[in-house]
Amino acid sequence: MTSGVLSLWTRRDSLRILVKRDLAVKYQQSVLGYLWSLIEPLAMGGIYYFVFGVLYSRDTNRHLGEAAGSYPLFLITGIFAWMWTNAAISEAAKALTSQARLITTLNVPREIFPVGRVAARFAEYVAGLPVLAAIALAYALGGKISPGWSLLVLPLAITLQAMLLIGLSLLLSALNVLMRDIERFIRLLTRLLFYATPIIYPYSLVRESSAPGWLKFAYELNPLVGIFQLHHSIWYPDEFPDTRLLLITVLGSVGALLLGWWVFRRLEPAVLKEL
Repeated sequence: MTSGVLSLWTRRDSLRILVKRDLAVKYQQSVLGYLWSLIEPLAMGGIYYFVFGVLYSRDTNRHLGEAAGSYPLFLITGIFAWMWTNAAISEAAKALTSQARLITTLNVPREIFPVGRVAARFAEYVAGLPVLAAIALAYALGGKISPGWSLLVLPLAITLQAMLLIGLSLLLSALNVLMRDIERFIRLLTRLLFYATPIIYPYSLVRESSAPGWLKFAYELNPLVGIFQLHHSIWYPDEFPDTRLLLITVLGSVGALLLGWWVFRRLEPAVLKEL
């Protein structure tokens, strides 16, 4: 893995070119262009706010704690991070199959193609951070939130999320070349992960529920739970995961990266033969 990382670093210019190409192709012939990376999560946030923040506001506010007065910010924070996750996982399946000619002709590490998809979607996430900061500033000026040291949590959340997504992308991209059913599995996986992760609801709702202990523990084994808790804790320090959840998140993210890289390297000869 160390040699693979060094190889990617030496070819970082190629990675940058692939990311620019991916973004250009995605938004070509689009009038709004990169604005779509903001419109979609904002629209989703508006819909969920209407359902849970308006129609079911009484039940929702009871579990939000310090986020009760700024639920739109809570939603947008989670949805922006989810859009990166969802797009990276969904596009991982085609990271190799859709670029077979480049993979078999260019002299670059093959890992660069799934990693490039994760990086391109991260660029879209970064484009939305000024909007998220503006919403947070509005609530801060209104006295609804008071972020301080918790702003430093953002790099940790991004690092762990990137490690997890790169590992999953490497794993899924290689497997999909050999088993095309992976694409259907990913569609099901992303739907399950959205509701099995505290994105539109607080983690306390699960922790305080009447669900059996084993089910709560299984829920916490999802690394995205701790990652999204970190994202929410940027504005709401009380949401910062406890030691156990943070440890599970770190181990899960690192483990996914190591597993994905190992599987990709083991399957690389068969993948190239199939392509």
